[in-house]
Amino acid sequence: MPDSLQLEVEDFEHDVLTGIYSEETGKPQPLRFTISVRMKPLHQYEPDTSLDDSKNYMDLKFAASEALPKGVHFKLIEAVADHVCETLFLQDKRLEAVTVKIVKLAIAEADEKIGITLHRERPA
Repeated sequence: MPDSLQLEVEDFEHDVLTGIYSEETGKPQPLRFTISVRMKPLHQYEPDTSLDDSKNYMDLKFAASEALPKGVHFKLIEAVADHVCETLFLQDKRLEAVTVKIVKLAIAEADEKIGITLHRERPA
């Protein structure tokens, strides 16, 4: 397997308009995101290697917060994850794959983690 670099933001929480039930529509729900991207690394990272040679972690958070369209209600969290993937692929051509895990915090009854994980490889 060739070398790869995995960048990750774990357990980032953001409110998103999502859900299919009447009690869910019209108000944001708290979601917990873990976002991971895979890219080809440099052959070697020196102490003075520029951020331009990697990816800013804050871009991952941005894709799950500010980049989500305001006022749009996503029926499924799968659609939220898909939007995050597409945003990251459009942001950076160097990304080979994106994985988005979303946990719906509002429906947990006993601290269980209910949600989805979507993995996408860069479209050909």
